[in-house]
Amino acid sequence: MDRSHFSDRMWERLEHFAPPFGFMELNYSLVKEVITMLPPKPYHKLLLAHNSSQTSRCISCAVVGNGGILNNSGMGQEIDSHDYVFRVSGAVIKDYEKDVGTRTSFYGFTAFSLMSSLMILRNHGFAKIPLGKEIKYLHFLEGERDYEWLKALLLNTEVKKGYLRSKPRDKFDNNFNLDQYYVIHPDFLRYMKNRFLRSKSLDKSYWRLYRPTTGAFLLLTALHLCDQVSAYGFITDGYQKYSDHYYDKTWKRLIFYTNHDFDLERRVWKQLHDASIMKLYQKS
Repeated sequence: MDRSHFSDRMWERLEHFAPPFGFMELNYSLVKEVITMLPPKPYHKLLLAHNSSQTSRCISCAVVGNGGILNNSGMGQEIDSHDYVFRVSGAVIKDYEKDVGTRTSFYGFTAFSLMSSLMILRNHGFAKIPLGKEIKYLHFLEGERDYEWLKALLLNTEVKKGYLRSKPRDKFDNNFNLDQYYVIHPDFLRYMKNRFLRSKSLDKSYWRLYRPTTGAFLLLTALHLCDQVSAYGFITDGYQKYSDHYYDKTWKRLIFYTNHDFDLERRVWKQLHDASIMKLYQKS
């Protein structure tokens, strides 16, 4: 999403959908200000095969979640062998290279998941988000606080109140470049929810709370960009055997919160794997 997309007609269409799928109850002036600061990007291939030959070939992508199934998996080398590696939120690598690899090509997050990961996982070695000129950032806008945070990032100012209080630009390196930064359009988020992850929670009184996990958004984004996708660290059958995260120092049960539908995601990932649309790492 960039300034070429924003118009009053777009606002009127999207204000009927709750965030992150639209603009319902958001501040018009804030949304317009933020989106109109995003420069249009020329249409170009986001992904190119890493070879010197002019012969086209399938582009492979690894999408790495944070699930405990990756602990002692030894999948690091296989993950790094892909053309591109997608990581999400608390992407701890230090001391887990053998299990999760070392490369990062795309880093997906919401403002909350990025900030909370940096705070909570600092002692796990996640003191900085993945940095590098080759990394592209995929921002999934959850709601008003994401627009406030993104505004501060773009203007290089501070978020002065709330849980996200900080100077967002400090989380990136000194050569922060908007060419590396992609804001995912609400229409695409709504499409992913309706087409793949339409939870029965949407028929309940608490429907406004539901949205797919950030990892689910990232995995489905990769499936629309790449020719071949392998998913690691996502929920599978038998998830009860594993700790919540691969970097947990003590065993933690995966808790099913109301705002997500982990069981639906588990079934969808299995269906996509069984249909050979993607490869899901399920241990043995």
